[in-house]
Amino acid sequence: MKVLMVCSGGMSSAIVVKSVQQEAAKQGFSLEIKAVGTNEFEHELPHYDLGLVAPQVKHRLSFFQEIGKKLGKPIELIPPMGYTPLGGPKLIKLIRDHMKD
Repeated sequence: MKVLMVCSGGMSSAIVVKSVQQEAAKQGFSLEIKAVGTNEFEHELPHYDLGLVAPQVKHRLSFFQEIGKKLGKPIELIPPMGYTPLGGPKLIKLIRDHMKD
């Protein structure tokens, strides 16, 4: 599964991405995840299975969802409790739930 996370500049998500990678490894879940800024999202999304929107850019959720719709990619808002260094398990569950769809 390939997941693209979008935040303000792509840097604030580094800690969250690391947490998700560690949790995926612990669960034996094959996952590629990358964080980008809002300006890179549309260009990068075609190469991913799922887009996740960080809470600090939730005001642009409908914009990101339109991009996802155009590309046939699901877009989900990350819950605030998932966007922390300890949020890895919550985000893995969110990602896995999309695999079932």
